[in-house]
Amino acid sequence: MDDFWSAVQHDLPTVGQFLGVSFHLLVATILGGVIGLERAHSGQAAGLRTHMLVALGTAMFLLVAIQSGASRADQSRVIQGIVTGIGFVGAGAILKIAESERVKGLTTAASIWATAAAGIAVGLGRVWMAVLGSFFAWLILSQLKGLEARVHPPQLVTDESKAPGKSDADEFAAPR
Repeated sequence: MDDFWSAVQHDLPTVGQFLGVSFHLLVATILGGVIGLERAHSGQAAGLRTHMLVALGTAMFLLVAIQSGASRADQSRVIQGIVTGIGFVGAGAILKIAESERVKGLTTAASIWATAAAGIAVGLGRVWMAVLGSFFAWLILSQLKGLEARVHPPQLVTDESKAPGKSDADEFAAPR
C-alpha cells in the first residue's frame, strides 16, 4: 500500500506546475476554439469541438514530453508524430466529389493543421506565437472570403449536367 501512495505522490505536481500546465492547456483550447468557431460558422463538419480538441491534444502531447524530461530531440520526434497524425486527420476532412470533379474540405484540413501548430507552440511555451498564428488563421478564414470571391469569381459550366461552380474557400475544380 505504501508503494501505491508513493507512486501517487510522485506524480502530483506542485501548485506552480499545476497552474502552468493548466494555463497552457486552457490557452491552447481557447485558440483552437477561435479557429473552430469560424469553421462552425461556415457550416463545416470539423468545427468548434474538433479544433479545440486538436489544439488541446497537441499541447498536451508536448507538455507530457517536457514534463517527463524529454530532450529537445525527443520533443522534435513528438512534433513529427503530431504533424504526421494531423496529416491523416486533415486528409479525412478532404472529400473528392467525382460527379462534379470538385474537391471539398481543403480549407478545413488546413485550419486543422494550423490549429495543431498553435497547440504545438503553446505546448512548447511559445504562447505569443500561438496567439499571433491563431489570429492570422482566424483572419484568413473569416475575412478573406469576400476578397477571394471577387478575385476568383464562380466559373460558368457549359455542361448542363454539372452543377454550377462555386467560389468557396473549401472548393475548387480538380485538375483533369
